[in-house]
Formats: sequence, C-alpha cells, structure tokens
Amino acid sequence: MGKVIGVISIKGGVGKTTLVSNLGASLANDFNKKVLLIDANFNAPNLGAHLGVIGAKNNLHTVLLEKSNIREAIYEHAYGFHIMPASVDALKVDYLKLKDLVKILRDKYDVILLDSSPALNDEMLAVIISSDELLVVSTPDHPTLLCTMNAVRLAKKKGTNINGIILNKVLGKKYELSKGEIESIADAVVIGNLPFDIRIMKGLAEYKPMVLFKPTCSLSKGFRKLAGNLIDEEYEDKGLINNLRDFIVNDVERSLRLIGLGD
Repeated sequence: MGKVIGVISIKGGVGKTTLVSNLGASLANDFNKKVLLIDANFNAPNLGAHLGVIGAKNNLHTVLLEKSNIREAIYEHAYGFHIMPASVDALKVDYLKLKDLVKILRDKYDVILLDSSPALNDEMLAVIISSDELLVVSTPDHPTLLCTMNAVRLAKKKGTNINGIILNKVLGKKYELSKGEIESIADAVVIGNLPFDIRIMKGLAEYKPMVLFKPTCSLSKGFRKLAGNLIDEEYEDKGLINNLRDFIVNDVERSLRLIGLGD
C-alpha cells in the first residue's frame, strides 16, 4: 500500500502548494516512484494552476459529488506524476469523503500527496484524517510559527503522525527563528530547511516545478533531499554535469510524451 502524506499549514503564502508540486516531481523523476498529487484545498485550489492543469472538467469535486468516476479525474502529467485537481467553482462537497477516496487509490501509488487548505477548518481536518503522516510548512517568523503550533496541536489531537516541520523561504538572517527555537515552541522536529529563491516565481509562470526548472540550485537539492527522506531513500547528488544531462534527457522524454511519440 502506498504512503499518504498530507501537507498542511494554517497560513497562506508559506509555499505549501509549491512544496507539494516539487516533492511530486522529485519523487517521480529522481526516485522513480508512482505518485499522485491531490488538490484537497477544496475552496481555493491552486495545485492545478501551479502545474498548468486548469479548468479540468472532471476533478476531486465531481468525484465526491458522484458526477464522474475516479479514473476520469486523474490526469497523467508530462512531468511524470499523476494529478487530481479540484474545481475552481468551489462546489459544496462532504470533505470527509476524501478519506474513503484515498483508501481506494492508495494501493495504486507509491506516494499520494494531499495539498490542504491553509486554514484551521473542516478541509484541513479531512486531509489530516486521510493521511498516514503530515508535513507542516512554516516560515521562520513568529506570526507563522504561532499558526504552525495550532496545526501541530490539531494533528496530534487527531492522532496523525507528524513527520516534521518544513521551514520554507529561509533567508539565513539573524532575525529569523532558529531551528532549535522552532522545534522547542512547536513541539515537533524540523526535517527540512528550504532557502528562498526568487527564481521560483519564473518557474511558476512556466508551470514548472523548481526541481525541473533549476535542477542544480540549492532549493532544488533541498526538495530532493526531503523527497528522499519521505521514502527512506537518500538522494545522491550526482554533480552538475550529470544532473544537467539527466535533466536534458528527461525533458526530451517529457516533450515526446506531450506530442504522443513517447511510451
């Protein structure tokens, strides 16, 4: 059975959806895993917009409303993973049905990543109870940490294992909270420290995860290391030349799939 990992935060703008798309791309391309990304941010979905899957007729909402079947709502992405987007129309659904949907899908994938709502609500609760473990995304500042503490408390209350806190958009400044301070206050371990890189905005404009857009940068290496951590495999940094070669080969293969010439 596949591992189901929920990615949560209680503050928008910390990079939760960016983390989901990059972990999915890395797990599929660097570790050869079968991966499904589900946009469980029911009322304000962004995952599809990050990856160029926009306006999908069949989606998470239509499945939960029994207006389409599961197979119709899962799309094979050119970057090597599968994605189930959500409706941008914010249709009313029973969020807690997500758990039953995940049960059906988990034996078909190595990893399922759930992108949650950035709010302490029933949408986040649905992700928490549907997951085997959680990643809590935060930035190293006091306002976000206070929100992070609430997310950690809710997860522990519901009995879902917290894999750890991911610190994102780290600038390396003295005024930022340290790893030790965050672990002490939030009562959870920090398992990822991702630097801020403005180039990620250009990648988003091209619907391309950073691990594919700038595969050799520090941020991409951080995503890959974290992806390996999630499946108990160590990411081997093959160096600049080999990384570039693999990226070019993979990019050609993706392009061939897009035009129908690949396997």
